Amino acid sequence: MALRQRNCCLRSILFAVPSVSRVYVSRTYVCSCSLSFPLPSNSSARHYHFVQDPIGSRETQDSESYLGLLISRVQVGNNEDEVLQSLLQDRRCASICLSTILVERLLRRFEDDWKSALGFFRWAGTQADYSHTQEAYDKMVDILGKAKQLETMCLLVEEMKEKNYVTLKTIAKLMRRFAGAGKHKDAVKMFDDMGRLGLEKDTESMNLLLDTLCKEKRVEHARGIFLELKKHISPNAHTFNIFIHGWCSANRVDEANWTIQEMKGHGCLPCVISYSTVIQAYCKQSNFSKVYELLDEMDTQGCSPNVVTYTTIIHYLDKAKRYDEALQVRERMKLTGCKPDTLFYNTLIHVLGRASRLQEASRVFEVEMPMNGIIPNTSTYNTMITMFCHHSQEQAALNVLNNMEKSALCKPDLRTFNPLLKMYFRAGNTDSSLDALLDDMANKHYLGLDLSTSTLLIHGFCRANKFERAYKIFEDMIKQEITPRYQTCRLLLDELKQKDMHDTSDRIESIMSQMKKSN
Repeated sequence: MALRQRNCCLRSILFAVPSVSRVYVSRTYVCSCSLSFPLPSNSSARHYHFVQDPIGSRETQDSESYLGLLISRVQVGNNEDEVLQSLLQDRRCASICLSTILVERLLRRFEDDWKSALGFFRWAGTQADYSHTQEAYDKMVDILGKAKQLETMCLLVEEMKEKNYVTLKTIAKLMRRFAGAGKHKDAVKMFDDMGRLGLEKDTESMNLLLDTLCKEKRVEHARGIFLELKKHISPNAHTFNIFIHGWCSANRVDEANWTIQEMKGHGCLPCVISYSTVIQAYCKQSNFSKVYELLDEMDTQGCSPNVVTYTTIIHYLDKAKRYDEALQVRERMKLTGCKPDTLFYNTLIHVLGRASRLQEASRVFEVEMPMNGIIPNTSTYNTMITMFCHHSQEQAALNVLNNMEKSALCKPDLRTFNPLLKMYFRAGNTDSSLDALLDDMANKHYLGLDLSTSTLLIHGFCRANKFERAYKIFEDMIKQEITPRYQTCRLLLDELKQKDMHDTSDRIESIMSQMKKSN
């Protein structure tokens, strides 16, 4: 009885809204030029953009005024009913000509505030010359689901049912939100209710349910449901790929591999994605014998591995320090005629660098990539610089940096400079070369220090007995509201105490104390 009364109360909020008469003002136009509208002072600092019609700029100004007015009135309320009443009682709001674009923008504005969104949504539904689109309902369903207002969400879906607005997209949102809230039975019930909602239970909708459950780590539950449903609904290749991903995510790779064989039994051919997913999972386990078995099976099945497959294998062989084996995979890739891409070359250069084959890595970068029409990206340059720095080849690293600076497509970032900084500290070169590099970072490339680079510099300067410079960087971090790592504070504190620098050490102890309280 209490639940029924609660539902009635919810329905009064959702549906019992008095009608409002208003004056028709104007239509909105979609146009080309962006305008910024500053929000009222009591709203969050955000700018909203509206496209301006080259002819009807007055129409655009009206629409921006409507937006600001609605936001200001919505923010008056503390709950959805107060928001609704605030809008209903404002005569200026009653004169607004709503458009689907304006409603979409307001819902997007309040997508993290379900009460404001729902209050506005209900007010908009009362306005003459406007009716909610199916997309607006879907957006509101998603907002409620995200806020875990599941009961209210279901009431809204019932209203959508009356308008024949429920689509497979709606069902997907509902399943995802129920599963995300841990209500897996309710996600399954949404599938069971599809007939009542005017939708057909078919392979596509079954796949939606199975995918939702697998992504929530409920692959065994999904498997049980599939065994029942497949008696009435035929699976397709996507069905089995869902399970392959699900089993791999659960680190049950043998089941994923078995699913590939089951897939064939149902007359569905595994694709390169099916095999590559399982290959990656075996790579993570360093089970490379299984990887090679699957590569051979792909050849037998006429399903050629793609560049992503080969890049994945080489990457994990590199992590396992099996460099020669990684380069053999590269030769296998060449024989199949698979074309490399930038990510493949970045991985290959890294492998060659780790294998101390710098000359070969340089040839790949300078000759092979241009010959194959592959343009290096920032990561390519950074990999080359890291390789040379690791082997203390300063001039070669600086040459790559110089080429990078000349590139029209890539510009250095902090990851470009960190290997150079490490190299200088390792070599004990903490004077002119290091200072020139830091000056270039700040004044030539306009790069500010982040947590990682600041930490690198503080630790480096401490080891070089340059505590004043280390503390200066520490102070800059505090000013920029970058919270230092506890280990960095501890290191700096111990060094400063040994130097009897009590004022600065007291400052660090105070910061460490605040860090402990916040944790």
